[in-house]
Amino acid sequence: MAEIVVRHRYAHPPETVFDAWLDPKTAGRFAFATPDGEMIVAEVDARVGGRFTFTDRRPDMGAVAHVGAYEVIDRPRRLVFTFAVPQFDPGSTRVTLDFAAAAGGCELTLTHEGVPPEYQDQTPKGWEMILAALERVVL
Repeated sequence: MAEIVVRHRYAHPPETVFDAWLDPKTAGRFAFATPDGEMIVAEVDARVGGRFTFTDRRPDMGAVAHVGAYEVIDRPRRLVFTFAVPQFDPGSTRVTLDFAAAAGGCELTLTHEGVPPEYQDQTPKGWEMILAALERVVL
Protein backbone atom coordinates (compact mmCIF):
# COMPACT_ATOMS: atom_id res chain seq x y z
CA MET A 1 0.00 0.00 0.00
CA ALA A 2 1.30 3.42 -0.95
CA GLU A 3 1.10 6.89 0.47
CA ILE A 4 0.35 9.61 -2.10
CA VAL A 5 1.05 13.29 -1.35
CA VAL A 6 -0.30 16.12 -3.54
CA ARG A 7 -0.02 19.86 -2.89
CA HIS A 8 -1.91 22.82 -4.31
CA ARG A 9 -1.77 26.56 -3.59
CA TYR A 10 -4.88 28.73 -3.50
CA ALA A 11 -5.30 32.50 -3.53
CA HIS A 12 -7.80 32.19 -0.67
CA PRO A 13 -7.42 31.90 3.10
CA PRO A 14 -7.39 28.42 4.68
CA GLU A 15 -10.90 28.95 6.09
CA THR A 16 -12.40 29.42 2.62
CA VAL A 17 -10.69 26.37 1.12
CA PHE A 18 -11.41 24.22 4.19
CA ASP A 19 -15.10 25.15 4.25
CA ALA A 20 -15.50 24.21 0.58
CA TRP A 21 -14.90 20.55 1.48
CA LEU A 22 -17.75 20.47 4.00
CA ASP A 23 -20.43 22.41 2.12
CA PRO A 24 -22.36 19.91 -0.03
CA LYS A 25 -23.32 22.50 -2.68
CA THR A 26 -19.74 23.63 -3.13
CA ALA A 27 -18.11 20.20 -2.68
CA GLY A 28 -20.52 18.70 -5.19
CA ARG A 29 -18.95 20.93 -7.83
CA PHE A 30 -15.40 19.60 -7.37
CA ALA A 31 -15.15 16.59 -5.01
CA PHE A 32 -14.91 13.41 -7.07
CA ALA A 33 -16.55 15.18 -10.02
CA THR A 34 -15.30 14.48 -13.51
CA PRO A 35 -15.38 16.97 -16.40
CA ASP A 36 -17.82 14.87 -18.41
CA GLY A 37 -19.83 13.49 -15.48
CA GLU A 38 -22.91 14.77 -13.67
CA MET A 39 -22.95 14.96 -9.87
CA ILE A 40 -26.21 13.29 -8.85
CA VAL A 41 -25.60 12.94 -5.08
CA ALA A 42 -23.64 15.32 -2.83
CA GLU A 43 -24.35 14.55 0.82
CA VAL A 44 -22.19 15.75 3.71
CA ASP A 45 -22.75 15.19 7.43
CA ALA A 46 -19.96 17.54 8.56
CA ARG A 47 -19.16 16.22 12.04
CA VAL A 48 -16.66 13.74 13.42
CA GLY A 49 -18.22 10.36 12.71
CA GLY A 50 -20.46 11.87 10.04
CA ARG A 51 -20.42 10.42 6.56
CA PHE A 52 -20.28 11.77 3.03
CA THR A 53 -21.44 10.42 -0.31
CA PHE A 54 -20.65 11.91 -3.71
CA THR A 55 -22.03 10.08 -6.72
CA ASP A 56 -20.90 11.16 -10.17
CA ARG A 57 -22.75 9.76 -13.21
CA ARG A 58 -20.10 9.13 -15.85
CA PRO A 59 -20.83 8.43 -19.53
CA ASP A 60 -18.45 5.47 -19.61
CA MET A 61 -19.18 3.94 -16.17
CA GLY A 62 -22.59 4.99 -14.98
CA ALA A 63 -23.01 6.13 -11.37
CA VAL A 64 -19.83 5.96 -9.29
CA ALA A 65 -20.23 6.55 -5.54
CA HIS A 66 -17.39 7.91 -3.40
CA VAL A 67 -18.04 7.46 0.33
CA GLY A 68 -16.31 8.03 3.63
CA ALA A 69 -16.53 9.16 7.22
CA TYR A 70 -14.94 12.15 8.92
CA GLU A 71 -12.35 11.31 11.58
CA VAL A 72 -10.92 14.78 12.28
CA ILE A 73 -12.46 18.19 11.60
CA ASP A 74 -10.08 20.87 12.90
CA ARG A 75 -11.11 24.06 11.08
CA PRO A 76 -9.20 25.52 9.31
CA ARG A 77 -6.10 23.36 9.80
CA ARG A 78 -6.92 19.71 9.19
CA LEU A 79 -9.59 17.44 7.75
CA VAL A 80 -9.22 13.65 7.90
CA PHE A 81 -11.64 11.15 6.41
CA THR A 82 -11.88 7.56 5.31
CA PHE A 83 -12.40 7.08 1.62
CA ALA A 84 -13.83 4.28 -0.50
CA VAL A 85 -15.25 3.60 -3.94
CA PRO A 86 -17.22 0.42 -3.13
CA GLN A 87 -17.99 -0.30 -6.78
CA PHE A 88 -14.29 -0.92 -7.43
CA ASP A 89 -12.82 -1.93 -4.05
CA PRO A 90 -14.53 -3.07 -0.83
CA GLY A 91 -11.73 -1.60 1.32
CA SER A 92 -11.22 1.95 2.48
CA THR A 93 -8.23 4.25 2.74
CA ARG A 94 -7.51 7.44 4.70
CA VAL A 95 -7.15 10.97 3.36
CA THR A 96 -5.67 13.86 5.35
CA LEU A 97 -5.99 17.46 4.18
CA ASP A 98 -3.66 19.95 5.87
CA PHE A 99 -4.30 23.65 5.24
CA ALA A 100 -1.51 26.18 5.89
CA ALA A 101 -1.57 29.92 5.43
CA ALA A 102 0.79 31.02 2.68
CA ALA A 103 1.57 34.37 1.10
CA GLY A 104 -1.61 35.54 -0.58
CA GLY A 105 -3.67 32.50 0.40
CA CYS A 106 -2.99 28.95 1.53
CA GLU A 107 -1.37 25.68 0.61
CA LEU A 108 -3.31 22.45 0.86
CA THR A 109 -1.31 19.26 1.38
CA LEU A 110 -3.32 16.11 0.68
CA THR A 111 -1.98 12.79 1.96
CA HIS A 112 -3.76 9.63 0.83
CA GLU A 113 -2.70 6.57 2.85
CA GLY A 114 -3.24 2.93 2.01
CA VAL A 115 -3.58 3.29 -1.76
CA PRO A 116 -3.56 -0.21 -3.32
CA PRO A 117 -0.84 -0.90 -5.91
CA GLU A 118 -3.30 -1.05 -8.81
CA TYR A 119 -4.40 2.56 -8.10
CA GLN A 120 -1.00 4.16 -7.35
CA ASP A 121 -0.49 5.64 -10.82
CA GLN A 122 -3.96 7.13 -11.31
CA THR A 123 -4.56 8.38 -7.74
CA PRO A 124 -2.27 11.46 -7.87
CA LYS A 125 -3.80 12.48 -11.20
CA GLY A 126 -7.31 12.17 -9.77
CA TRP A 127 -6.46 14.29 -6.73
CA GLU A 128 -4.71 16.90 -8.89
CA MET A 129 -7.87 17.16 -11.01
CA ILE A 130 -10.03 17.57 -7.89
CA LEU A 131 -7.74 20.19 -6.34
CA ALA A 132 -7.65 22.17 -9.60
CA ALA A 133 -11.46 22.01 -9.81
CA LEU A 134 -11.65 23.28 -6.21
CA GLU A 135 -9.60 26.30 -7.28
CA ARG A 136 -12.21 27.16 -9.94
CA VAL A 137 -15.08 26.73 -7.45
CA VAL A 138 -13.67 29.07 -4.76
CA LEU A 139 -12.95 31.96 -7.15
